[in-house]
Amino acid sequence: MQRRYMTLDVFTDCAFGGNPLAVVLDAGGLSTAQMQAIAKEFNYSETTFVLPARAEGHDAEVRIFTVHSEIPFAGHPNVGTAFVLARLGETAPPRLLFEEKAGLVTVEILKEDGRVVGAELTAPQPLKRSAQVGAEQAAACLSLSAADIKTDRHPPHIISVGLPILAVELASREALRRASPDTAAFARTFPIDGADAIYLYTREVPSAEQPCDVQARMFHPGASGLSEDPATGSATVAAAALFADLDPARDGELRLRTGQGVDMGRPSLLLTRVRKQNGAIVSAHVGGHCVPMMEGTFRLAG
Repeated sequence: MQRRYMTLDVFTDCAFGGNPLAVVLDAGGLSTAQMQAIAKEFNYSETTFVLPARAEGHDAEVRIFTVHSEIPFAGHPNVGTAFVLARLGETAPPRLLFEEKAGLVTVEILKEDGRVVGAELTAPQPLKRSAQVGAEQAAACLSLSAADIKTDRHPPHIISVGLPILAVELASREALRRASPDTAAFARTFPIDGADAIYLYTREVPSAEQPCDVQARMFHPGASGLSEDPATGSATVAAAALFADLDPARDGELRLRTGQGVDMGRPSLLLTRVRKQNGAIVSAHVGGHCVPMMEGTFRLAG
């Protein structure tokens, strides 16, 4: 059986920016082991597999694999998969509903002048705040000093809206640029409360990098040791939910523009919004543009 695939760059409007993604469109009949092998062959941070929905009223089951394992939820795979599916039909739907390990994920389709240009997902789970990590330990993971860690709003903290990460605020853009993952410190720290990755960010954004409100980076286990992610929707929307939770405002919508991937030559822009009512978060969203790159087919031997 010939199986179609498409690759694209997510959270960017320029080719070779953002975060690459492979989407396998005809995944019915593939075993979990085959999906894992295909994801390893593509060697992107994530590959998605689109299967028929299990329940009426849903658009697809979407399974997400890194080169190492299946994961319950991720940001740029949802945005990219929705973008691809919306472009395939004669008329793009306003939204898609995906079945995933973390739950149901709603993805709104973004259009400009009638064209599908991207998508925006709604986080499948409420914000969960769990273990805290000392500033010294977080700094060691990033090859920084404790003085580079900013803790006035929150300590280094495990947070999740579907996929746990350690969120660390840095004191300066310069510290963000200097950061580098330390393998030994990572091994001493992770896994912790389901997290094995660090999302580091700063609110100090130079004028040359505006209109971003935040600049961020993401370090995680990759195909050959620790790797950097150029655009991480799941971590960005979790961080946005954390910011809204810390904000004293009881009602309204917090919007943030987050830059990522700049220091690795794949600039990305992630747009978040978090809605609050009566002091509680009612929904958290992240979206952005996508650029199609390649498409083709493959056939598994045997």
